[in-house]
Amino acid sequence: MAEKAQTRCEARFREIDRVAEQNTLRVMAAFQDHRVSEACFAGTTGYGYDDLGRETLDKIYAQVFGTESALVRLGFVNGTHALSAAMFSLAKPGETILAVTGTPYDTLRTAIGLSGNAFGSLKFYGIRYAQVDLALDGGPDYNAIRSAAADPSVTGVMIQRSRGYAERKALSVQEIGKIVETVRAVNAKASIMVDNCYGEFTDVIEPTHVGADIIAGSLIKNPGGGLAPTGGYVAGRAELVERAAMRLTTPGIGGECGSTLGNNRLFYQGLFLAPHTVAQALKTSVFCAAMMEELGLESSPSVDEKRSDIIQMVKLGSPEKMKRFCLGIQSGAPVDSYVTPEPWQMPGYEDPVIMAAGAFIQGSSIELSADGPIRPPYTVFMQGGLSYESGKLGILMAVSAMLEG
Repeated sequence: MAEKAQTRCEARFREIDRVAEQNTLRVMAAFQDHRVSEACFAGTTGYGYDDLGRETLDKIYAQVFGTESALVRLGFVNGTHALSAAMFSLAKPGETILAVTGTPYDTLRTAIGLSGNAFGSLKFYGIRYAQVDLALDGGPDYNAIRSAAADPSVTGVMIQRSRGYAERKALSVQEIGKIVETVRAVNAKASIMVDNCYGEFTDVIEPTHVGADIIAGSLIKNPGGGLAPTGGYVAGRAELVERAAMRLTTPGIGGECGSTLGNNRLFYQGLFLAPHTVAQALKTSVFCAAMMEELGLESSPSVDEKRSDIIQMVKLGSPEKMKRFCLGIQSGAPVDSYVTPEPWQMPGYEDPVIMAAGAFIQGSSIELSADGPIRPPYTVFMQGGLSYESGKLGILMAVSAMLEG
């Protein structure tokens, strides 16, 4: 079955390799243009003033993403933290942030104020929220976006690139560019933010290359290359990035402080490897799609579909099948392979979540993992794979566990 599935993937694999080569060229050019040297790998302690490695890496990220400025920090505890800081750069109390791709990812709902009543949320500070749902075909509803964005109180527009835990497709950079054009036609002052998690380096351009004002993501996903031990990034217009920095640290300090504690080498090396590592994860997802097709299971994206994030969605139909699939992924991991995943109430999620992740870095989504909320239609979201070889073996273990169950 695996041999048949892999043959089915060959054309898509060639396209993934082409994209990885172009992205590697862009990353290498940024390293060379900013004269990366051994001195950039030294860490700082305490306040972290004059950290050459940190400051140079910010410039490299800005060049790679085509922006004025960037903030790459281990102080971001996860992607949600980086995204939240970016959201606070978009609006003041009394103004409105408009989400144009439906309800945001689960963990952001508390930060916005859609779930719970957390101290310090956007809602707590009087920042209003409005939403445009996706069209029936799962893509952007451009007419509804045009109408909602014309509201003069809208100063920020938020786009979620990846599917997250939703049965929707990931947005291509081209679709994001069309959203940007739609908003600009009716509201020139609104700043446009993209949640770039899971999407970096899946295409040869990024949302900021087509007009997005600010993007944010996690370093233990795509851009960390599997080596960054923690952290997140924000990149975009200098004014917005500085506002996000004030949210990360404190007003008056912004991005001027923050020791790197010897992690600079991992951040640099991770970014250098990121285009290749993302390609390995994409190949793993394509192979997963082909195997699910062999089993007659509904899966998205399809083998031949162009991918805009590293996530593969598989509808399994029951909690038991979710558990079996995740058990197989876990048993094929290099770390904690003996563990049996069980659903639990993860912070920030409304439903119990099952998560298989035998990772070198806790929660690293660029390493092979599978997870999902225990709710109908019982869909598992698989992502990552540091190497295609190990990712393929993990998929085979998952299929075997389901067949044995």
